[in-house]
Amino acid sequence: MGTEIERKFLVTGEDWKERGQGARLRQGYICSDPGRIVRVRIEGERAMLTLKGKTVGISRGEWEYPIPVEDAQELLDGLCEKPLIDKIRYRVPFGGFIWEVDEFFGENAGLVVAEIELESETQEFVKPDWIGQEVSEDRRYANANLFKHPFQRWTKQD
Repeated sequence: MGTEIERKFLVTGEDWKERGQGARLRQGYICSDPGRIVRVRIEGERAMLTLKGKTVGISRGEWEYPIPVEDAQELLDGLCEKPLIDKIRYRVPFGGFIWEVDEFFGENAGLVVAEIELESETQEFVKPDWIGQEVSEDRRYANANLFKHPFQRWTKQD
């Protein structure tokens, strides 16, 4: 079993954009239950099927498998819950880590989130100056929630 240990932060400013390479992602959920997520993602010319277990703290089981892009497209079009998540993912090197910065589109436009994957929950790291509030344990920012409850809808209610 793989384990994902991830911290998530809101992003401030746009300095990060010039430091990393971006790729368009489309992803959808066959199952978005918090205890057993099944996700399909196309990133450029690659596609993945990902299964994720229940999050405990900032850790959860994760299994990823490459699949043919054509199969992923069929799953996104026909089997995944709608709407799909549409974003550009930038991989930004900083402090010996690769930060993944997601800039969302559609009903999640305006949301920019950075994630860092760690080897342990207590691993230390230096935050770049463009990192804002931590939202690791705020489930509203989970991609599996954003397609059901888009950012633009709940920010208008706040």
